[in-house]
Amino acid sequence: MSSPYAAESVTRDQVDVRPGALVIQFGTNWCGWCRATDPDIERVFSTRPEIERLKVEDGSGRPLGRSFRVKLWPTLVFLKDGHEVARITRPQSAEVIAEALARV
Repeated sequence: MSSPYAAESVTRDQVDVRPGALVIQFGTNWCGWCRATDPDIERVFSTRPEIERLKVEDGSGRPLGRSFRVKLWPTLVFLKDGHEVARITRPQSAEVIAEALARV
């Protein structure tokens, strides 16, 4: 079983200056789309344990999600040295996720 989405633990300013690879996965624990795509997401990330991933609970008024203009869940934002290099909303397959992960 995957870890739950957690309250925001970083700010946008902290993300923007963070070195290396980071993936922020926005969603909620009760979202049907999030639950449906979770097995593919978990499978891909299990092959790349060196890539840090934050599962951030999103919603109205949440500053981090709003700063990335997240509108649908799950949304994965792939960052390299604080810059967005890829984004996937409601991924349809593990292959799509793996391709985006290769960019970081």
